[in-house]
Amino acid sequence: MKLITLIAASLALLSLTAQARDLGPDEALKLRDSGSIKSFEALNEIVLAQHPKGIIYETELENEWGRYVYQLELIDAQGLEWDIELDAATGEILKNHQDD
Repeated sequence: MKLITLIAASLALLSLTAQARDLGPDEALKLRDSGSIKSFEALNEIVLAQHPKGIIYETELENEWGRYVYQLELIDAQGLEWDIELDAATGEILKNHQDD
């Protein structure tokens, strides 16, 4: 019985990890050009409106559960680091947390 429980838990974990996928630059540009996601400039403007004079130093686009999520890391004017996630199609801010 323990083996069956272990196998079920392993399969559940694998299905969760398979739900997020990093997108490469070519795929990201195709999505932008097709209008499926906003331009990266527009998404960056949304973030910088929340953190004026911030510096974006890392970005990534992922497909999470069928939703395109634009992830950014930013240093604000006070030198604090932030983790930010936006819905890449709508620009909705999903996460805006100071990095620990």
